[in-house]
Amino acid sequence: MKFIITIFQDEDGMFIAECPSIPGCVSQGITETEAQENIQEAIRECLEVRLEKGIPLTVITREVEVYI
Repeated sequence: MKFIITIFQDEDGMFIAECPSIPGCVSQGITETEAQENIQEAIRECLEVRLEKGIPLTVITREVEVYI
């Protein structure tokens, strides 16, 4: 499965990675690469838990356009 992730650096310099299509699926790392590797493992673990509990694996994500 392929997922979109986001990575940003927090105020302490850590890189935070999130998977928007899986609520609560967040990880971190000292580098972007480490954060990406960690979120991949977090995604696997989140999917396993959601499957065991009978929760839908992902939520609907959409792209919307906002005019400023």
